[in-house]
Amino acid sequence: MSLLNVVGFGLKVGHLILMLCCWIVSVIYMNWFINGGIMDTKTGLLGDSGKMWLKWWEKISGNSCKNFNHYYQYIWSRRVPKAWWKKLLITWLLGWLVVSLWIFWYMSIQATEKRKETLSSMCDERARMLQDQFNVSMNHIQAMSILISTFHHGKNPSAIDQRTFARYTERTAFERPLTSGVAYAVRVLHSERAQFEGQQGWTIKRMDTLEQNPVHKDDYAPEALEPSPIQEEYAPVIFAQDTISHVVSIDLLSGKEDRENVMRARESGKGVLTAPFRLLKSNRLGVILTFAVYKMDLPSNATPNERIQATDGYLGGVFDVESLVEKLLQQLASKQTILVNVYDTTNCSHPISMYGSNVSDDGLQRVSTLNFGDPFRKHEMHCRFKQKPPWPWLAITTSFGILVIACLVGYIFHATVNRIAKVEDDYNEMMELKKKAEAADVAKSQFLATVSHEIRTPMNGVLGMLHMLMDTHLDVTQQDYVRTAQASGKALVSLINEVLDQAKIESGRLELDAVQFDLRAILDDVLSLFSGKSQEKGVELAVYTSDRVPEMLIGDPGRFRQIITNLMGNSIKFTEKGHIFVTVHLVEEVIGSTEVETSSKNTLSGFPVADRHCSWEEFKAFSQEGPTCLLSSSSSDLINLIVSVEDTGVGIPLEAQSRVFTPFMQVGPSISRTHGGTGIGLSISKCLVGLMNGEIGFVSIPKIGSTFTFTAVLTNGCSNPNEYKSQQINNQSNSATSEFQGMTTLVVDPRPVRAKMSRYHIQRLGISVEVVSDLNQSWSKISSGNKVVDMVLVEQEVWDRDTHISASFIINLKKIDRGIRPKLFLLANSISSSRTNAATSGDSSPNIIMKPLRASMLAASLQRAMGVGSKGNLRNRELPSLSLRSLLRGRKILIIDDNNVNLKVAAGALKKYGADVVCAESGIKAIEFLKPPHRFDACFMDIQMPEMDGFEATRKIRDMEHSFNNRIRRGEASVEAYDNISNWHVPILAMTADVIQATHEECLRCGMDGYVSKPFEAEQLYQEVLRFFPTVSNGNL
Repeated sequence: MSLLNVVGFGLKVGHLILMLCCWIVSVIYMNWFINGGIMDTKTGLLGDSGKMWLKWWEKISGNSCKNFNHYYQYIWSRRVPKAWWKKLLITWLLGWLVVSLWIFWYMSIQATEKRKETLSSMCDERARMLQDQFNVSMNHIQAMSILISTFHHGKNPSAIDQRTFARYTERTAFERPLTSGVAYAVRVLHSERAQFEGQQGWTIKRMDTLEQNPVHKDDYAPEALEPSPIQEEYAPVIFAQDTISHVVSIDLLSGKEDRENVMRARESGKGVLTAPFRLLKSNRLGVILTFAVYKMDLPSNATPNERIQATDGYLGGVFDVESLVEKLLQQLASKQTILVNVYDTTNCSHPISMYGSNVSDDGLQRVSTLNFGDPFRKHEMHCRFKQKPPWPWLAITTSFGILVIACLVGYIFHATVNRIAKVEDDYNEMMELKKKAEAADVAKSQFLATVSHEIRTPMNGVLGMLHMLMDTHLDVTQQDYVRTAQASGKALVSLINEVLDQAKIESGRLELDAVQFDLRAILDDVLSLFSGKSQEKGVELAVYTSDRVPEMLIGDPGRFRQIITNLMGNSIKFTEKGHIFVTVHLVEEVIGSTEVETSSKNTLSGFPVADRHCSWEEFKAFSQEGPTCLLSSSSSDLINLIVSVEDTGVGIPLEAQSRVFTPFMQVGPSISRTHGGTGIGLSISKCLVGLMNGEIGFVSIPKIGSTFTFTAVLTNGCSNPNEYKSQQINNQSNSATSEFQGMTTLVVDPRPVRAKMSRYHIQRLGISVEVVSDLNQSWSKISSGNKVVDMVLVEQEVWDRDTHISASFIINLKKIDRGIRPKLFLLANSISSSRTNAATSGDSSPNIIMKPLRASMLAASLQRAMGVGSKGNLRNRELPSLSLRSLLRGRKILIIDDNNVNLKVAAGALKKYGADVVCAESGIKAIEFLKPPHRFDACFMDIQMPEMDGFEATRKIRDMEHSFNNRIRRGEASVEAYDNISNWHVPILAMTADVIQATHEECLRCGMDGYVSKPFEAEQLYQEVLRFFPTVSNGNL
């Protein structure tokens, strides 16, 4: 394995480990956020900064994923050996197993520590509360000792007796909530015992009997107690709270534990606690807090002996420890429940349990120290949870999740390695298939070019010979046969072009040109193409272009013409009566338009039509965003056109409307037999519209008609889009515009749509137009004399409606004696009707203008009738022929083609225009003829020839010319010896029978100057030749 492979694999593994580590850190950190109280509502520390942190982490993770993908794309170029990968995978899994165990251990320790902290906090809280409440009670007992010293020993007689003491302590018990009773024992010396017992009326009892034989509450009887034994002094209880009144007369010094506490209390002057013991009657564990009561004159710094001598008695408070702790725990009942034990640890080896049980559920325990004010006695509180610790689910799930993720990542790596290996195999296989597909695509393109060439080459001969045959003397029948053969040949060529277009669409090689063109001229040409059929059927054919559409546009005129031709051709096929109406507007004009022309009263021919608005309902340009986009585009040079082709044909059945734009699909099997066609015209049109950034749709009603609408985005070809001049078509119409300037015409037509269309074409010639609905209104306009009327154009429908009115109108026109009479024209749809009118009207018949109206045809008709302009003006179709004659007369042209028929056709066509033609059969001979110096003005060269094709021959000719031009520049050859030509470059035009775009590009790449398609068309030949030969004035024709 190469070094690059190892480095690449190491980078990917390291990157993955980094991503996983970041993920683990984020999980732990977020767990700390949640469990550590950072997200507590009291602190509010997370806030916006936390959100920013999360967004930052998502961004880091997203970038890491992207970089991770880049590694796969750019570094991993070879497979990792399987042995290496297995070892790495095992190492990976074992490593993450160790990591997951460590994470489980770490998180479990964290959970245990947190549990300990919780227990410590709760235990310390309870110990502090117990200690604080004990100190409060202790302070009150100490204050009571001062009260006894003042009012009992300081007064004579004493102000306190048993009844007073009991009432006082009962009323002030709320100040000592932890004590179960308070008692006072006076100091009595042995010498004073008899006197004391006489005063009190009872005998001093001993306590040690009770300590040895504890009694319960019901068994206790003070009378049964033994007298206290003889000793130096006694401490009998004389005052006691009612709750412990049973201790009155008991000698505290007779008990061992109490005696030690009393002695320590009077020596230290502080409160002293007893060890836990069973209280009398209640038999519950308790302690006694003892304070010594001194004489009032005892100094504060007295010695222990002085304190002993100054002692008057002993005040003790009895504490029921069990009740005390239970009350405390009840106050904290809302907290988490724990077990509490209180111990007297004065003797560390044998601690005394004061409260609680010794049973523990687990080993987790907290010990808190208690300070009850007696430095001799030590107390502790032991706390533990009642319940066992829960399972560390967070640690389990986290560690297990990480292990699962590590396994998944390992599996992903394993699958990735296998996938990469498979992808590499698939990639190599796909590369092989791609090469085969490209080779097949090249073969397909070559096949299409070859088929196109092989089919069009004989068709070139057929059409060329038929064209030459038309120039001979033929009778009417022969001319009809020749025209039929020409039409069939052109239909076959058109079919070939459509099939090639469909092939280019499927291969994605169809491209559009961007040249300047006149839209109105294209529409007029398309009208001329279908005028014959429309006149034969008597179908009204018309075009209307909005004045807001610029005069010149930039786009592909050939493809735009193809769309219009396909749509109008379909309409001509399926329309037997009524009309075919083509309208062109800007999309901005029709957005929001409410004008609907569907009724028979408001259409071109009076027949009902399908609502054209329904044909563009689904267009994006008409959506809510459409107008905004259009407004933005209108400020630039983009022009968004909408074109509608409306007919009154048979319509499209509803079940067939979904497959209208499907290639090679027709409405029914009888359509092809009845009307012809291949069914790919609309599919090609849809593709072309898409290339023009437009949309196409339709609406069709059976037995009513169809309306096809499409949009196209073109570029404004005018220098100033706001200036729209009168629309001129060619040189003839340009001159006609000035000839008809200032004239006025009346259009007699009752149909507003048709009158609008007629006004549009007449105004293109600079003529002022007024519209009236009948002949009577027309005569009223003429006879009023308010305006000079130069001509009257009457619709055939109006003229044929009432022959008497028509005859009267002619008579009235003849009676006009002032100025020049208006010329009368009849606008006719069909040839038969125009001939009928001419035959019936005799010498007074009006001039006939055949529809469809076009600027050039209308100008020629008006010129002949009005006597303006040059009467010798030729038809538009004859202009290219005469121009070609002027360009080619006397030119020496070389024709290279291996096909004798093509040679004859090409030579005959060029000789027809006066050229001196030389023919050759191969590219080798072309090199011999065109080796400088020579006398040829141009060369027409076929592309596909044996031995040497046209491309190679052209390259060699250009090399020869380049070499010869270099010799002239270096002075090795004289310019004067070669007719003063310093730069030899003969125009070479390819004669190609295929229309593949790649062929055209190859022609220009090899050095050819242009190409003409077989068979020759006069207009195309004229356009190509015009680029190389200077024009000759008409006077020399």
